Amino acid sequence: MSRSLSSLLVQKIMKARILQNQYYSFLAFSILSSSFIANLWIFCSVANAQQQMQMAHSNIGKTNAAPFSGKDPITFQADKVSYDSKAGEVVWEGDVHIWQNDHTLRADKVTFNKTTNIATASGNVAMVEPDGEILFAQHTQLGNNMQEGIMDQVYALLADGGKLAANGARRTGGKVHDFSRSVYTACPICAKNPKKSPFWQFRSYQAIRDMENQRIDFSDTFIDFWGIPVFYMPFFSITDPSVKRRSGFLIPSINWSSKYIGAYTTIPYYWAINKWSDLTFIPLFATKTGPQLSTVYRARFNKGMLRVEGGIADDTVGQHAWYNSYADRSVDKFKKGAQGYLFLKTEWALNDHWRYGGNINVASSANYMRDYRINGYGQDTLESDLYLEGFGEGSYSKVSVQAFQGLNRGVINNSDLPFSLPRYTYSYFGQPDALGGRFSLNTTDFVLYRPRGVNDQRGEVALNWDRPFDDSAGRKWLITLHVDSNIYRGTHLNEQPGFYRTRKSQFTGQALPTFAVKMNWPFLREFHIGDSTGTQIIEPIVQLIAAPHSKGGRNFYMPNEDSWNYEFTDTTLFALNRFQGTDRLDGGARANVGVHGNWTWNGHQVDFLVGQSYQEHIQGHMPARSGLDHHMSDVVSRLRISPVQWLTATGRTRVDPYDGKVNFADALFNFGFSHFGINGGYIYEPVTPYYYFYRNPYDHEGASKLYWQKTNELTLGVSTDWDHWHASAFGRRSISRKETVAYGGTVGYRNDCFSADVIYFKQKTMINGEENSDMVLFMLNFKTIGVFGING
Repeated sequence: MSRSLSSLLVQKIMKARILQNQYYSFLAFSILSSSFIANLWIFCSVANAQQQMQMAHSNIGKTNAAPFSGKDPITFQADKVSYDSKAGEVVWEGDVHIWQNDHTLRADKVTFNKTTNIATASGNVAMVEPDGEILFAQHTQLGNNMQEGIMDQVYALLADGGKLAANGARRTGGKVHDFSRSVYTACPICAKNPKKSPFWQFRSYQAIRDMENQRIDFSDTFIDFWGIPVFYMPFFSITDPSVKRRSGFLIPSINWSSKYIGAYTTIPYYWAINKWSDLTFIPLFATKTGPQLSTVYRARFNKGMLRVEGGIADDTVGQHAWYNSYADRSVDKFKKGAQGYLFLKTEWALNDHWRYGGNINVASSANYMRDYRINGYGQDTLESDLYLEGFGEGSYSKVSVQAFQGLNRGVINNSDLPFSLPRYTYSYFGQPDALGGRFSLNTTDFVLYRPRGVNDQRGEVALNWDRPFDDSAGRKWLITLHVDSNIYRGTHLNEQPGFYRTRKSQFTGQALPTFAVKMNWPFLREFHIGDSTGTQIIEPIVQLIAAPHSKGGRNFYMPNEDSWNYEFTDTTLFALNRFQGTDRLDGGARANVGVHGNWTWNGHQVDFLVGQSYQEHIQGHMPARSGLDHHMSDVVSRLRISPVQWLTATGRTRVDPYDGKVNFADALFNFGFSHFGINGGYIYEPVTPYYYFYRNPYDHEGASKLYWQKTNELTLGVSTDWDHWHASAFGRRSISRKETVAYGGTVGYRNDCFSADVIYFKQKTMINGEENSDMVLFMLNFKTIGVFGING
């Protein structure tokens, strides 16, 4: 039965395409007679009733077109029109076309009897809706003011690509449509062999569309793959596709095994409160712990939005003490019992230039987030803020308050985290002035409070003026005048992260004017490789910087809040300040030199940069192997190659010119053909900079021993795809620690109407006391139906 329906459906689809192509070429005329208008309006109501009987799986938010009405003009075309006033019957025959408000109907014959109030359309009945949906039938008859009716051999081509076929349909009370022996699929039908079953289809003995309750119920449903029944569902219900949003249960999820809470399932329920807001309830039931109830509230307004997600649970998972990376004993203070979390996001527009909002993210404990896999677990912190920001022409302003909650007790203690009360940022970038230069201004000011550690207040201003120009020899010049300045008042300076033993409080400041001249001198030529013509650029770069000596950016009386990381690579070779932020300033006279080269031909490229810095003063109090512990810095370089279409690679290094040791290296590469690819990355540093400030690096004990551990890691991934199949795998290994960090992979199948994936992930390292965790996820995606997933 289903194969013959598929064959007929293809024929109907082909006719529909012809109908759509002919739509605008009809030679139509308006009906002026009032009696004809009334009769045609009644008939068009028939078409509207039939259109409502479609099983549409349309996308949310489709455009609502104007419906049929008795007031708007109706246009028709037919080979023959007759009207029997005695019988009260109107008949259109021969390639009948009728349309109103972008609704179109076509049939071989249309008859309406005013006496019996029965309308009949027969012979290749087709109705085209404004959204592209097309309904076909061989015969349809409706009566009782269009509240009752039957249709024979019903076929539908839906706007979202879905296809429906049924032996027949019945309308009852104008509210319920009953489809007999229906078949639905979103897969394409083979044009060469229409009798061939689609990739998947739903076959139901009965499908009932309830217009009043806005749902479609399927009975005795088989899910066929390649015409073979695979799944059976005695009852299956979906929201009516004509409804944009409707309350009801969503697809449940099942997890067969979780490390902490065992097997669990969630059964979400969606509540459409009104047109602009909704609420989703997500109860979770597990075998090894108490239940959890999460909710997600969403609302959209004319000038803003609000999203609130929260949950409460009875977490009965036992918590055990463990030792973090610093050999400190760590245990979450919330061991068992009631737990919860709250994530809130809101944003509102004041006018065209100003808006305000907030993000509140809090949880009762990190272990609770780990146990129930709350979104956000795995991050180091949860951040909350309230803000007001404005946008102008070349300017930006923002004031905010910030707070942090630590999630990774392995490296972060909550009492060490700061509160920003408040933080203000302003930036301005001007238009070219009379001298051809541009002025810019930046400031970031804040008040920081720590329960344990340095408390401080900062005011900061950075002024900059750039003047680029070219000379007659082709040299490109850039003159820069720059001033960094800030003032600080700090207390508890002897605590982290300051560790200043000489003072506990101080009011201080600094200002560093800088003058810089940079010259790029590109030399360009063409070269030939076979029949291809390429371009070559050799570009010497010289930069002179003059500024007062800042003693390596070290001010013992000034807190360091934004200059924790110092990276000397090719990306910062020509930077005025190679510290992040402005609490530490890179002063002194220095010269930066480099050579940039590029070869490009026939879509291929080789690009390199090599350079070095010569400084008057050695940068003191810097982390070991920073690259700037001599007057002549480390040599930094970058090489990017793409010699063929299937290979690209980028590598960077920093090498000590005195002992030849590599102090930094990283690389990325991508090697791939049409059906196969390999990509990877590598990073090396002789130290682990993250741990430098864990304890006072300036006393006799020095930095943490973890600082002296090498960072030496390799990541490798492979992927392949062939026809509809795809697979990928990756692995990450720490060479210095001789252990695997993580690995995983995916295998899947995908076509135009279906996809299936199996995903596996294994984590070997420890995060907040958790290690050796793994995940298996099975996902099935039916086009127009939804995604079904099982987490093993």
